Amino acid sequence: MAKKSFSGGLSSLLGDTNQPEQAAEPKAAKKEITKTSQIGTKTKETRATFIVNEDLLEKMKSLAYWDRVLIKDIVNTAFEDYISRYEKKNGEVKEMPKK
Repeated sequence: MAKKSFSGGLSSLLGDTNQPEQAAEPKAAKKEITKTSQIGTKTKETRATFIVNEDLLEKMKSLAYWDRVLIKDIVNTAFEDYISRYEKKNGEVKEMPKK
């Protein structure tokens, strides 16, 4: 006896339930990816690799654990704080020249 494949969906088993179809959720705008380091990241995010002092990294990981935050959030806060202090002292950061 041959097996029959099931391809009609759940409604074919249950029959017509006379319920209106739910509207599909609107899809979020797709992020334009300009570098491979942006694949799988949120808007305005990219991957970067840095060499850091091991002791600082361990402390950062501990802070992330105890504060229940992501390491990337701690790194972003540290970058923002450094840039803010720099700009207060030296003015706005100038863009690097384009190649």
